[in-house]
Amino acid sequence: MVGAAGVVVSVTVALAGPAAARVGEAPGTVTDLMELAGRLRVAGATTAERLTYWSRGPRGPMQSTGVLYLPEGSAPQGGWPIIAYAHGTSGIADECAFTLQPRDYYLTSVYPDLLRAGYAVVISDYVGLGTPGVHPYLDGPAQARSIIDGVRAARAVAPSLGTHWAVFGQSQGGHAALFTAHLAPADAPELDLRGAASTGTPSNLDALFPLAGPWLPRLPLQKTTTYFGMLLAGLRASAPELDIDSYLTPVGRDVLRIVEADCAAEADAQVASIGIGAMLSRPLDDPALLAAVRAMLRVPTSGYSVPLYLGQGLTDLEVPAPLTLELIAQLRASGTDLRVGWYPGDHLGAAREAFPDALAFLRGVLDRP
Repeated sequence: MVGAAGVVVSVTVALAGPAAARVGEAPGTVTDLMELAGRLRVAGATTAERLTYWSRGPRGPMQSTGVLYLPEGSAPQGGWPIIAYAHGTSGIADECAFTLQPRDYYLTSVYPDLLRAGYAVVISDYVGLGTPGVHPYLDGPAQARSIIDGVRAARAVAPSLGTHWAVFGQSQGGHAALFTAHLAPADAPELDLRGAASTGTPSNLDALFPLAGPWLPRLPLQKTTTYFGMLLAGLRASAPELDIDSYLTPVGRDVLRIVEADCAAEADAQVASIGIGAMLSRPLDDPALLAAVRAMLRVPTSGYSVPLYLGQGLTDLEVPAPLTLELIAQLRASGTDLRVGWYPGDHLGAAREAFPDALAFLRGVLDRP
C-alpha cells in the first residue's frame, strides 16, 4: 500500500476466522487500519481512518483502500447511517488513489456537509489504486464491489455503524454508484441500501466502441483520450486474452504508458492533442472485446429496487448531456424510480450545483423508517 501524507498511526488488524488464505480474502476483510491526521482530517469527524481491505476485482480477490469518517455525537438507535462516496476519475497509477492526497473541496465541503447531516462517510479508492494490480478503470461491477466491500470493512472496525446506507458518486463514481445500486441488494443482503445519487455519469459509452478505429478524428470534448487510454490499460491488465496491444499504434502504446504512470490531470496535459484514431491500428470490432466492454461499461437500465437521482451539467464536455438524456429515457422506460436535475455548468461545476439536491435526495431515502 502506498503511504499517505497525514498518516500517523498504523496497526495491523487480525483476520477473522480460520487462517486459510481464502478465508482471509473474504470481501470486506480488513488487513490494515491507519489513523489520519493533519490535512486529511475533516471538521466534524470524531474518527478518521484509512482501511485496507479485501474486495473483488474482475478476475478474483483484490485489495482496496478506503477512508472512514464518523460524525460527532452519539449514534442514533440502530447505528450511524452511511453514505458511501464514490469518487471521480483521479488516474490509474497507485499514487492517484483518491484519499492519499488532500483534496480541499471534498475535505472542507462535501465530507463535512455529509457529516453535519448525521451520516458516516466511507470513501473507497477502488481496487488497484494504491494496492496491488492495475486499476480496472470504469469496470462498473468491480468498482461497485469495491464500494460494497468498503462499507463491510468500515462496519467491521466501527461498531457504531448501522446497516442503512446510500451511495453518492460523481463522474467515474457516478457510474460506479449506479452499478452499486443495481448489485448491492443481492450482493450484500445484510446491508439495507436505500438509494443512489449520481452526477456527471458516463453512460452508453459501449455503443461508441464499434465506431472507433484509425479514421476517428480528434473529438471536441475534454479528456477523451486520457479516459480512453485508462480504460484500455485496465482492460489490458484484467483481460490479457483480448490482446489490447494488437489494436494499438506506437502512439497508442505511448498513451497507455503515460496514463499508467501519471495521474489524470498530468496525463491529460501530455495526450490531449492526440485523437483516439491516432491510437488505433485497426477497428475495435472483435466480438469478444465488445462483449468485455459491454460488461464493464453498460449501465444497467432496469432491475433497480432502490430510487435513483441523476444530476447532469448542460455544458459538460466530459460527459455530454445527450448521452445522459438517452440513459434517462432508458431508465424511465423500465419504470425505475428516478429523479433528475439539470444544472448550468461543466462537469465539475454542475456537480457542485447539484450537491444540495443530491443531499436532499439522500436525506429523503436514509431518514425514512
